[in-house]
Amino acid sequence: MSIPRSEYPRPQFVRDAWVNLNGEWDFEIDYTMSGEEKKFFERDSLNQKIIVPFCPESELSGIGNCDFMPCVWYRRNFDVPKQYEGKDVILHFGAVDYRAVIYINGQKAGEHTGGYTSFSFNITEFLKDDGNYVTVCAYDDTRSLNQATGKQSDRIESFGCFYTRTTGIWQTVWLEFADKRRVNSIRITADIDTPSVTVGVKIPSEALGSTVRIEALWDGEAVGCVSTALYSLYTELNILLSEKHLWEIGKGGLYDLDITLEDNGTICDSVKSYFGLRSVALDGMKFKVNNEVVFGRWVLDQGFYPDGIYTAPTDEALKNDILYSMQLGFNGARMHEKVFEPRYIYWADKLGYMVWGEHANWELDITEMSSIEHFLPEWLEVMDRDMSHPSIIGWCPLNETWDFAGRKQYDEVVRIIYRVTKAVDPTRPVIDTSGNFHVESDIFDVHDYEQNPKTFASHYEKLTEGIMEDTVYSNPTMRARQSYNGTDPTFVSEYGGIRWSPDKEEGWGYGDTPKSEQEFIERYKGLTEALLNNPYMLGFCYTQLYDVEQEVNGLMTYDRKFKFDPEIIRKINEQPAAIETEECE
Repeated sequence: MSIPRSEYPRPQFVRDAWVNLNGEWDFEIDYTMSGEEKKFFERDSLNQKIIVPFCPESELSGIGNCDFMPCVWYRRNFDVPKQYEGKDVILHFGAVDYRAVIYINGQKAGEHTGGYTSFSFNITEFLKDDGNYVTVCAYDDTRSLNQATGKQSDRIESFGCFYTRTTGIWQTVWLEFADKRRVNSIRITADIDTPSVTVGVKIPSEALGSTVRIEALWDGEAVGCVSTALYSLYTELNILLSEKHLWEIGKGGLYDLDITLEDNGTICDSVKSYFGLRSVALDGMKFKVNNEVVFGRWVLDQGFYPDGIYTAPTDEALKNDILYSMQLGFNGARMHEKVFEPRYIYWADKLGYMVWGEHANWELDITEMSSIEHFLPEWLEVMDRDMSHPSIIGWCPLNETWDFAGRKQYDEVVRIIYRVTKAVDPTRPVIDTSGNFHVESDIFDVHDYEQNPKTFASHYEKLTEGIMEDTVYSNPTMRARQSYNGTDPTFVSEYGGIRWSPDKEEGWGYGDTPKSEQEFIERYKGLTEALLNNPYMLGFCYTQLYDVEQEVNGLMTYDRKFKFDPEIIRKINEQPAAIETEECE
């Protein structure tokens, strides 16, 4: 049996010594959450089989159970290849939703909370000479209001813009083999003006005194190098580049990094990485990439797949979603209400596709300060994992933080999340909460699903006077709690959502269904040009790239077929934007 999702899962930090653990595992649903008491972690087998890394709700998993599963268990045998004996063995999980407890040979090796971020454990001390096995227990409570679940439905069925849930393992599981003296992680920051790149190197205490050498390459040729002994657990090294090649929208352009750790002449570790030389900045009302004004032609991407739910069936499917979007004339996406897997962001880096980093905050109650503990640790893991990617041009930790059960969102929670995000990464713009109830934000953004192009345009006609029409805000509470001040950069980060599915009588979307393809195109054109032609608008984000389950407002079907000639959409989207051609303060 071939290994599903067999490609290397962490393309910005690559070691050659690894083994993919995807494929068939034992599996069991623990409806009573008594598996720990029953010592499932010591069992020789479980009562079903599942294909990892696909969630049990998905077709590709071989399970296809879409009911609520409060607890699930996985088990798999493995052995350490002979050539890696003597190395530390590190067990990696791309993501497990939501709280994972990991056992090796019946002993608890560690646990992790958070359904969207990668984690790992050094399992060397738990291993036997042969006959090793790993057991994973995953707890998931979508209805708790104490965990971020994104667009996962809190009902038995999908409805509106909520879709099939994901429980348990949904990204690659793999073993990595490394010396005790190794590089644990890196953080990359590029400077286009010098030009140079700064690489932060994190090591374990065993590697203190070792020498790290980092070489930057362009098209296989060395363009910069630095080497130093390491006497701190975290050290930043700057490399001056002899050649300047900017990362460009629609083209990409990546330097390679070779990182070597030596101790007394012995190579202890070797890692390959990459970076893009690019800058992002806000300049008045304008958004700039590499000091050039760019209009963001973003599209909403939910990251769902008919057969894999949260998990793309293949690496090619991840790449194709970006290519389809670019074919439609978009230059980026909001990775919406989901933390996307690193392979998607890698393809965005390669192809020159601008993406917003988001969390999946829906269904997390933020009406009390205590909600910070259920959000911030995982969000910091998201940023730590992804902030070296050049394609990520901004952060948006929260989306539509509606009030809960008559209680207002706690503004201080939003403010803390914004300020922590800015403190960790001052190089990118941050939107505190997309769409409504802004507290502290670099960009004033709104969601506007008005379907009449003329009325839609009128909402933003007075931006030059510092006025945004009250009708933009979807309820009186929003009007009372936030208002446009006329100086912030402006972004309509959700619009359109035009319902179109001639083959289905039912389906969720915004507004009345157009009576013909031509009517759809005219509406799309009118709404989009209203934003392109406004000299105070830095970008738009259309809802959405493809249908998801019952939501039929995509420009493609759920199985990724274009609903319209993509060339028509592309020509509309790629028209020059006013902010790219006109002066505004």
